[in-house]
Amino acid sequence: MSANPLRVHPTSPEIRQGVMLWIRKQAFFLVLLALVLFLSAGTLRWPEGWVCLGLSAAIIVLDAAVLIPTSPDLLAERSEKREGTKPWDEWLVILAVLVFPLLTWLTAGLDERFGWSGSIPAALWIIAVVLFLGGALLTLWAMAANRFFSATVRIQTERGQTVVSGGPYRFVRHPGYTGAIIYQVAVPLVLASWAAMVPSALAVACHILRTALEDRALRSELEGYLDYAQRVRYRLLPGVW
Repeated sequence: MSANPLRVHPTSPEIRQGVMLWIRKQAFFLVLLALVLFLSAGTLRWPEGWVCLGLSAAIIVLDAAVLIPTSPDLLAERSEKREGTKPWDEWLVILAVLVFPLLTWLTAGLDERFGWSGSIPAALWIIAVVLFLGGALLTLWAMAANRFFSATVRIQTERGQTVVSGGPYRFVRHPGYTGAIIYQVAVPLVLASWAAMVPSALAVACHILRTALEDRALRSELEGYLDYAQRVRYRLLPGVW
């Protein structure tokens, strides 16, 4: 196997370019989130919308603070779709991380404008904020532990991909998806919209399907994964699945 330049030279021009692309995409995400939320709501006087936007910005800043110094090659890897992405994931990832989340924000904004949903109890809203942050932090923990945490499902032979069993991977085989699901469930509640739970649930379904398909691919294509799967029995939630 040939040496991987991203691995040997973590501050190479290619890595720096990838990190800058990742930063630009995160900035675009925040702009898109703000536009969809507040244009659909028809007002800037929406506290829950500002909370969601502020928490999202804080998570991105934390991700950058943790990963740019320690795993710039990971951010470069995650900055764009790479060769070898599984064909089924090319459309599934679009649904899971773009289409259904965008519909969740849009539905919540329209709900704020037209008052479709009843109020969210204050205690439930606080729990949702905690879950929102907890899901994002779990995903960050998974990324920090796994330098092969690609944005799409692929076997990264050129990066010397190996099985990762540290950090949250000691407890479940796909903690990044667990974090994403927790986060996605919390988003409609943070935005105080019961109606937005519908597209959010579709996003969750996509994450679960990606988990099953990725686990199957790793079992058949990544050396050592079968042994790891025997040691760590559950994919997403200990004791359940």
